[in-house]
Amino acid sequence: MLPQIKNILYATDLSENARYAYKYAASIAQQYNARITILHVIEHLTTETFLQIHGFVGEEKWNQLQEEKREDFVTRIQGRLANFCDEINSEVDACTFQVDKILVKDGIAADEILQQADLNGADLIIMGTRGYGMFKDALMGGTARRVVRRSIIPVMVVRLPEEE
Repeated sequence: MLPQIKNILYATDLSENARYAYKYAASIAQQYNARITILHVIEHLTTETFLQIHGFVGEEKWNQLQEEKREDFVTRIQGRLANFCDEINSEVDACTFQVDKILVKDGIAADEILQQADLNGADLIIMGTRGYGMFKDALMGGTARRVVRRSIIPVMVVRLPEEE
């Protein structure tokens, strides 16, 4: 029996590579009539930085800032989705795939991606090979490598094409 893809987890760090990977998520979702869950993970601050900021602003203000940051990321992702659909409408009839959820989580990216794939019943994880970070020119970034190694479902890792 051929595998059915009904639920795609698309992990984004909002980099250009992640944006390019979204084209694959949208294409597969459209072909299989699958839903897409979009996940952005905000990496933890170092303990020292967290304690300094938290101690300076206090618990209530810290929580408010964190919520505002999550809302900002959701708004940015929604804007990018609208732009994406405008761009591809010239190529296809419409954005017929369904974005089920936009999730913004705090944590270690690979751990959150795997956990959300499980919690949301994903059949496939799609992400870019590398994003922001010290080693962005590496063949495959650390997060993508950890997800590929630990995932029990298929992972599609999309490489940004070389500039011509």
